[in-house]
Amino acid sequence: MLTQEMQKILEEFSLLEDWEDRYAYLIDLGKKLLPLEGKYKTDAYKVSGCASQVWFIAEKLPSDKNIIIFKADSDAYIVKGLIALLLRIYSGNTPEQIHAIEIQPFFEELGLKKHLSPNRSNGFFAIVRRIKELSAE
Repeated sequence: MLTQEMQKILEEFSLLEDWEDRYAYLIDLGKKLLPLEGKYKTDAYKVSGCASQVWFIAEKLPSDKNIIIFKADSDAYIVKGLIALLLRIYSGNTPEQIHAIEIQPFFEELGLKKHLSPNRSNGFFAIVRRIKELSAE
């Protein structure tokens, strides 16, 4: 089942005519992603399984310790764009909500399965695994 945020993202992408425009949109999202502080760009925060370098952190919301906020960065704009999508989907949820989100149907419906290289697809799911690991801590 798709979340409301997933449906919003699908609607945004449906307005774009072809995959060249969608890649450009992903790159724009990546350029808008706030950079992660340098102190987090270490192996301790690095996501394994990504061809590009990706760093990921999870923080609990100060006003509600059950809500998790994710922050991330990468050295590649298209990966940063994918991260931006994942942050929209997962950040601001409880661990239970995060673990209930099934990303595979969204990945396929958005067309990422057909239009991302196998390395990028593997990296996408490595990030999702990291999100679920961090939310379980």
